[in-house]
Amino acid sequence: MNATSTIQLWLKKIMDDSVLSVNATVPAYEAAKLMEESKAGAIVVLENQVPTGIVTNKDLAIKIIAHSYPADTPIRRIMSTPLISISSETDMKTATTLMSTRKIRKLPIVDNDEVIGIFVASEVAEPNQDS
Repeated sequence: MNATSTIQLWLKKIMDDSVLSVNATVPAYEAAKLMEESKAGAIVVLENQVPTGIVTNKDLAIKIIAHSYPADTPIRRIMSTPLISISSETDMKTATTLMSTRKIRKLPIVDNDEVIGIFVASEVAEPNQDS
């Protein structure tokens, strides 16, 4: 069965399926450039093609600038890990509770070690505005 056919309807409406990902050895400046070009707020980090971490624009600002890491620091050094994620079958209450308790705003959706989308906290209210 195709992974996208099991996506919860609520998630399908609000998830962003154009998720960026990079290898863990990529320099931070390359990841940042990719994020800027794509207007993305986060990038998923892969090790051996498996999602293992995430870097947000906030991570880049704090960990590169505040800690004076060189721009060519491997992205694995600044990624948040372990990767907190949900599957495409996760219900909305579970996803929002996870985001609230972990204090995260971006939650990758992973099925079979493949990132199929990302759930962004700011999108939560959007689908219900039509009701």
